[in-house]
Amino acid sequence: MTLNPADWPGGLAYVVVFLAALIEGEVVLVAAATLAGQGSLDPFGVVAAGTLGAAAGDQIPFYLLRYHVRSWLDRLPAMRRASSRLVSAVSRRRALLSFLIRFAPGLRIAIASACAYADVPPLVFSTCSVLGALVWATCIVAVVGWLGPQFLSTFGVSGWWAALVPALILLILLKMRSPLDEE
Repeated sequence: MTLNPADWPGGLAYVVVFLAALIEGEVVLVAAATLAGQGSLDPFGVVAAGTLGAAAGDQIPFYLLRYHVRSWLDRLPAMRRASSRLVSAVSRRRALLSFLIRFAPGLRIAIASACAYADVPPLVFSTCSVLGALVWATCIVAVVGWLGPQFLSTFGVSGWWAALVPALILLILLKMRSPLDEE
């Protein structure tokens, strides 16, 4: 097996993208988007694998916790006190939270758990989660694979540098902590 993912047998590169997105795969998806922009991988395959992996990674905690999380957490006095506020806040924004779960690195499990606790309907959560994962994967592949390199080529940056610079910028932005994370 070579290091070039395009030479891996049977679409193994796409399986790697799927598995990485299932866990928390910004780094691998950015690398795959870079390779797609260079023509080594199919961009539609990268988007499909990233979307399916991301959606599955968001849905697993939701469905695992859906039926028992509330009875477990309500045993904690602090949770019982905060329960009505949490359920109210999540219920008002259930579709938005389900959609944006993919754009909140590090909070995916917490958001999926909160949605399970608040009894967000599975159809709402799953639909919005899959749409969010599709937008997430498409945006990363588009920015890293094409928009960034085309923009940088106007400044004379080309080749691997044109793909590497937007990839690094996007990774830094995805991993930055927002002021809300510190509260």
